[in-house]
Amino acid sequence: MVEDEALLAMDIEAMLEDAGHRVVAEAASLYDVEQLGRDLKLDLALVDIQLAEGTSGLDVCRLIRERWSDAFIVFVTANPKKIPDDFCEAHGVIPKPFSRSGLMAAMNYIVEGVCDPPPTSPQPASFIAAPAFAASW
Repeated sequence: MVEDEALLAMDIEAMLEDAGHRVVAEAASLYDVEQLGRDLKLDLALVDIQLAEGTSGLDVCRLIRERWSDAFIVFVTANPKKIPDDFCEAHGVIPKPFSRSGLMAAMNYIVEGVCDPPPTSPQPASFIAAPAFAASW
């Protein structure tokens, strides 16, 4: 998870772990992500757009694509309009603010879309699929 607001990062981590997921790394900036070991097993990255130290989630997305090409990337941001039309090859966005139930609905939909595509559940309002990702179903 790449989020520079510490309290929000802790809340998201708790929600994910309560749902049975495991957070393997946290970062607040591009520089933190650069320090992560390449041997890290990264399945899903939740990435904010505006990060600490003036860095961008768009640059983090590019780095993740380079180092962990199989990772599923979802932006989590209050600024979804800052995401380019191609989503920087990310898979979607969870707009802030979101509720616990909204995050869980988005995660369930994402898991369906990744593990057993296409998802059988209707797309929740708390998740916007990237056009390329949605077209792959």
